[in-house]
Amino acid sequence: MKIIAIKDIVRKDVPIYYRKLFTGVAVLELVKGPKDYRIDFAIEYKPTGQKDISVTFLDDMDYPLLPLSKILKKYIDGMESGGTLPD
Repeated sequence: MKIIAIKDIVRKDVPIYYRKLFTGVAVLELVKGPKDYRIDFAIEYKPTGQKDISVTFLDDMDYPLLPLSKILKKYIDGMESGGTLPD
């Protein structure tokens, strides 16, 4: 299992400044080869300064969700730290 990219990322307009909502397409290479999956994800900043990232899969998955969610959260955190997410 490998994340190739998250493409077509669009930020949803939310009036809450400490919460960012996004939608996009995750390109994942699983056992059967690369496949696109639609996802929603959110980055919420806690009062302590920590980030809480949540991922929701909009398409049916034929792979265990827990390892996918964990890897996607790490990938999204890297994108956010690197400044590659839309404003």
